[in-house]
Amino acid sequence: MIATSERVELLEYAESLAQMVLESDVVEQYQICLYKMQNSKETQEKIKRFVNLKDIYEEVQRFGKYHPDYKRVMSQIREYKREMDLDQYVADFKLAETDLQYLLDEISMHVGGAVSKNIKVPSGNPFFDNGSHGTGCGGGGSCGCSA
Repeated sequence: MIATSERVELLEYAESLAQMVLESDVVEQYQICLYKMQNSKETQEKIKRFVNLKDIYEEVQRFGKYHPDYKRVMSQIREYKREMDLDQYVADFKLAETDLQYLLDEISMHVGGAVSKNIKVPSGNPFFDNGSHGTGCGGGGSCGCSA
């Protein structure tokens, strides 16, 4: 690949865009929420407890309902997940993470659309996916289109 002045200029624009994203309010909020979540001892204990049980859950899943601890583990995993998800720092982080993903999806759609309206940019967000395919053409073949 030959480095032309046009390519260098495009890379500089991309770096500038990346820097603008890093300096945005959305990323700042994401970093604040991540910091609070990582530095809350109570939140980290909930996460650790859930992750530890998740390892046991995966073992139980291998045998399904025939595992002797199936009911207990299934009940506990739902309880621990609910407790972790309802933690204020985890909930705030998930919202900030969703906002950041939305921003990145929107940027991807604008960049792809600037090149051609036929560019398929997988976003994982049905709001951005065009057509009546549901998951869009970036969904790993699950859209069912003939493209």
